[in-house]
Amino acid sequence: MNNERASESHSTTTQPRKKSGALWIVGGTVFLILGSIWWVNHVNTSDQQGPGGGRRKFGFGPGGGAMPVLVTTAKVANLNVYLPALGTVVPSANITLRTQVSGQLLSVNFKEGQFVNKGDLIALIDTRPYENTLHQAEGQLLQAKSQLKEAQLDLERYQALAKQDSIAKQQVDAQQALVNQYSGLVQADQALIDSAKLNITYCHITAPVSGRVGLRQVDAGNYVTVNDTNGIVALTQVKPITVVFTLPEDYVSKVSARLRSGDQIPVEAFDRTLTNKLATGTLENIDNQIDTTTGTFKLRAVFSNEDDSLYPNQFVNVRMLLDTESQDIVIPTSSIERSQTSNYVYVVNEDNTASARPVTLGSTEGERVAITSGLKVGERVVSDGADKLRDGAMVLVQAAPDIPAPASPWAGKRGRRKNADGSPSKWSPSEKGSQRPERPSSPSKPE
Repeated sequence: MNNERASESHSTTTQPRKKSGALWIVGGTVFLILGSIWWVNHVNTSDQQGPGGGRRKFGFGPGGGAMPVLVTTAKVANLNVYLPALGTVVPSANITLRTQVSGQLLSVNFKEGQFVNKGDLIALIDTRPYENTLHQAEGQLLQAKSQLKEAQLDLERYQALAKQDSIAKQQVDAQQALVNQYSGLVQADQALIDSAKLNITYCHITAPVSGRVGLRQVDAGNYVTVNDTNGIVALTQVKPITVVFTLPEDYVSKVSARLRSGDQIPVEAFDRTLTNKLATGTLENIDNQIDTTTGTFKLRAVFSNEDDSLYPNQFVNVRMLLDTESQDIVIPTSSIERSQTSNYVYVVNEDNTASARPVTLGSTEGERVAITSGLKVGERVVSDGADKLRDGAMVLVQAAPDIPAPASPWAGKRGRRKNADGSPSKWSPSEKGSQRPERPSSPSKPE
């Protein structure tokens, strides 16, 4: 009995101890969670507001380790203002060769896809029916001329007799009318001859322009007619060739002014992938009206296309050089940070601290952008690594290579940043998933 009471008393004393220990653990966990939330909301974000009120992510700040960044110096350079657009290749002439006479198609004198010159024989229709018509018209013309000659001789005799009052004037007038009648027959027969010769010419179907023929629509031996809608073959003039593209109506006044001044406006055509430049041409003209549904206007550029790089109805990307701005302050586009109200950059001071400064952007060319206000020539700006900076943060400066004028409007938008020698950079903070190098030892904190 004593043992049972002792065991009961021991169990009743250990149960409250276990419950109190669990309560301590739960309370400690809740305290840690609340403390973490307070830290994130008050310490981590209290002083990480970008210019204009935009909140930034957690970053390196005063009193912390220096952030390695790439730095570029603001320089003065010329900036080309390009207008990108989507275009379609349109041949200078698109002709469907149809027969103008009916008859049997004797031969097709081309190979599908062949380049033909102006005046080359494309197809031949049987000329014999029209040659027979020509011979018949020539015989009728000889007969009409003989009758006309006889009537003219009689008229001359009647006129001589009329002067002697030997015949009535009415007989002279009748003979004159007969001469006029035979003259009309001669003209009609001559017209029949010309028509027959023209039909014989139509039997020889020739190329009206130099270009490339497509697939033939009818084979030799078939009877072709004037009303055949398919024709014999399609001929497209591809040298030169044109590209039709559209631009927003905001640029119509500037483009029109350039055309009126007689300037040659360069236009470049790129393939669908935006990597290969296909051809370079010039702007030929613009449309005479604006499309009210899209707010755009059409433009036509002409290309020599000597290497057949452009193909009819091909989709191309187009950029047109509208103007060249000189003496602009230029920095990389990767330096631009954006807040809710403005654009800004991080300027590296002499003590290697970063200061956020609002800037006004100008024109953009590839990876270069012009700064119209907010920056001076020679100032250093962070071109890579600014995504984790905040105002006043210490930075570890690494010089970035100069960004040259792009060979294409989309150059450098897909590849990694490269060093000055052309080798890939070890780290590009702008790339997602890139590995950051080990942080070097932090410099002494500024007082």
